[in-house]
Amino acid sequence: MPYVGQTGDLLLCQLSVEALEQAEDYLLFAAITHNGQLLEEDASRRLFSLSASSVKAIHSSNGHTPPKLQDAVTQQQDAILRKISARNAEFFEQEAEKLDNWADDLKVALEREIKELDRQIKEARRAATAALTLEEKLAGQRQIRTLESQRNSKRRALFDAQDEIDHRRTQLIASIDEKLHQDVVVTNLFQIQWRLI
Repeated sequence: MPYVGQTGDLLLCQLSVEALEQAEDYLLFAAITHNGQLLEEDASRRLFSLSASSVKAIHSSNGHTPPKLQDAVTQQQDAILRKISARNAEFFEQEAEKLDNWADDLKVALEREIKELDRQIKEARRAATAALTLEEKLAGQRQIRTLESQRNSKRRALFDAQDEIDHRRTQLIASIDEKLHQDVVVTNLFQIQWRLI
């Protein structure tokens, strides 16, 4: 290890994040040599895998955390929060896509039914016009009125479906907006001085 013979400070923090109704905990490691060289995060973690002994209790730099250590922890925290935010954005996109697909399927089905009723109305009008007797003409007109009533009902259903889609989209946005609020807590677990021999 390139740090043999050197001394420094190590800071271990716990990052707790609660978002989308789930809690996650992360350990943030940051170490620096006393000559100011910041160790990479992996090297800081590896310090914990080495055998250690304590000569005496030390209060690192009288409780002062070197700014480079704090900055390193902050950078790790920011990277984790960016990943969580990207994951949450992906979740939102998936939920919005499900809603859009459901809405499209619903609208297409209703529009197809309306077109079919339009076709049946056209046929019924032709048949009523071609009817020879008054009874046949009246029966044709009753059939046309029934089909038009069904078509009007489907049109209302299409508008109601659009309202339902808008309502669900509003609910989805409000629900996810509420869940996206992140509660972030960073706790300094400990700070130690180290010497690598």
